[in-house]
Amino acid sequence: MAGKLVIIGGAEDQERHCTILKKVLSTSGDDTPRVVVLAAAAAVPEQTGQDYEKIFGALGAASVRVLKLDSRRSAMEPEPAALLQEAAVVFITGGDQLRLTSILGGTELLRRLRERFNEDLVLAGTSAGASALSSTMIVGGSARVPPQRGMIHMSPGLGFMPQVLIDQHFTQRGRFGRLLAAVALNPSYLGLGIDEDTAVIVRESRWLEVVGSSGISVVDGSSLLYTNASETAPRETLTLSSFQLHILAQGARFDLLRRRLITHDEGA
Repeated sequence: MAGKLVIIGGAEDQERHCTILKKVLSTSGDDTPRVVVLAAAAAVPEQTGQDYEKIFGALGAASVRVLKLDSRRSAMEPEPAALLQEAAVVFITGGDQLRLTSILGGTELLRRLRERFNEDLVLAGTSAGASALSSTMIVGGSARVPPQRGMIHMSPGLGFMPQVLIDQHFTQRGRFGRLLAAVALNPSYLGLGIDEDTAVIVRESRWLEVVGSSGISVVDGSSLLYTNASETAPRETLTLSSFQLHILAQGARFDLLRRRLITHDEGA
């Protein structure tokens, strides 16, 4: 895949330095990129779209078009898919990731979005828009509790990040336990817990770099030797041994294929 992903943990700075939103634009390689904002996940798509339209316009985008998409019928119309043709960046807002996937799934718009991503598109998502980028997405679950089988709810996502589970607002909302539970249910998946005002940029579906004021947690379950996830009651705490955990801050790089940190003397 030639496209790049910018996966944002939510609550990105929109008023002061706007580091992450500037990075969304600069990742395109265009000084004045054309941006399409996809606000289908938002409770009030029109207002959310207008907010990002104003922000990206102030940051130097050549144009910003907003796709409100309040129904599947609207996503099936030819006009939204046509707008993607000239876009360098598509930005998916926060809200409800299940609303987003239920509107987009199986539509011409999603098909065209995948085509453009396979060419050279920058696809960014924040909060719910971040979670939906994975092939399997976390749609809900308890926070600030130990890992338990019944605490996590998952559903098919948009499929731009295979074999990865994404959780957002991670440290701020105490979601470590639920990400452990999610990975325990399928240890072949890699869990990415992304803090607020923090993002990861993913190139070639492999090379990850952290940007922002906080950090990310990477949970690797491939080394898990013992799990009783299939034997416990829904609200019973799991016994799990042992995960690999990586904590990555601003500037850190990670190889998603080999599941390891890239040190400063290595190239990606």
